[in-house]
Amino acid sequence: MSIPGTLERARLLLADHPVVDGHNDLPWALREQVGYDLDARDIASDQTGTLHTDIPRLRAGGVGAQFWSVYVAPSLAGDDAVSATLEQIDVVAEMLARYPADLRRALTADDMEKARAEGRIASLMGAEGGHSINNSLGTLRALHTLGVRYMTLTHNDNTDWADSATDSPRVGGLSEFGREVVREMNRIGMLVDLSHVAATTMRDALATSVAPVIFSHSSARAVCDHPRNIPDDVLRMLAANGGVAMATFVPKFVLPAAVEWTLAADRNMREHGLHHLDTTPAAMRIHADFEAVNPRPMATVATIADHLDHMREIAGIDHVGIGGDYDGTAFLPLELEDVSGYPHLIAELLTRGWSDTDVAKLTWQNAVRVLRDAETVAGELGARVGPSHATIDALDGQRHSY
Repeated sequence: MSIPGTLERARLLLADHPVVDGHNDLPWALREQVGYDLDARDIASDQTGTLHTDIPRLRAGGVGAQFWSVYVAPSLAGDDAVSATLEQIDVVAEMLARYPADLRRALTADDMEKARAEGRIASLMGAEGGHSINNSLGTLRALHTLGVRYMTLTHNDNTDWADSATDSPRVGGLSEFGREVVREMNRIGMLVDLSHVAATTMRDALATSVAPVIFSHSSARAVCDHPRNIPDDVLRMLAANGGVAMATFVPKFVLPAAVEWTLAADRNMREHGLHHLDTTPAAMRIHADFEAVNPRPMATVATIADHLDHMREIAGIDHVGIGGDYDGTAFLPLELEDVSGYPHLIAELLTRGWSDTDVAKLTWQNAVRVLRDAETVAGELGARVGPSHATIDALDGQRHSY
């Protein structure tokens, strides 16, 4: 718990320097729960009990910009993955049209600043998983044209050209086509997102990228030894690259005691014929029954602050941010149960001696700066390098036989 007065100080800070959250899975939750029917999930009103996210709680949480994840499950492959990604982009567009007083489309760092000045929430998009481009650089460029401003190179499964943190190694990091994907992302100004990827992929991408990269929702491996987190050597490389690591709130990635519990809970879900990432009401009832017999280790705001303290120590204050993963996880830390909870985290950091300047960088300035820097690199590259028409078959040859 924060000391008296600190929570109010946190809220005042967020009024000036609101949170840029790197990853929110609301579009997928809308797909899974109501087939994108926004009348059935009107986020202009409180959706507690069905969603982690709605406009009143975004406002209460001091959120000034949100990267909406246009995630699609790795089980969707090829053209099916592309189509589902387009549907995700479409529902974000529908949200922006439906709630113009609160949400503002943002494509650039300047757009983010304009939204803040208008008192609206800058809405950006990030594609989660390189399978969304179906091994096509033309599709990558099309997603950028539609407004996608980052792409996570993998999700939980490998792509043909990049290894995931939670799959068996296939190409040893990035293949040559994978490196070309990174180069083309640099050229068009799409941020390279290294959450979910293997440490080898992180290192390959950082060695390839000439623009700052991000981790949209990953925490520190030294604090919780999970493959989804960032090793210290990579945090140091990130500082040299100029990128930003946005700490996630998912307990199984941040709390060591939660790792084994989560493995058992996931196994229980599969035994009931459900995917372990399923957060529908029926799935949550299965979770609740399991938890009644097997009490869940609880992460807290202090758990997340421990990660941010470490990430600041290793990478530096200019290279940390926040990526909660709301509506993409079944469980969340105490006092961070939904998007209204960010002031509690900021209050915890203030009690640990974080300055107002530190907080402003964490919440707003670092994320805006990294997008602006990517735009600058894209402008320089675009002036002298044309679109790449390389194919995975041409660059990876016999390696591409999956």
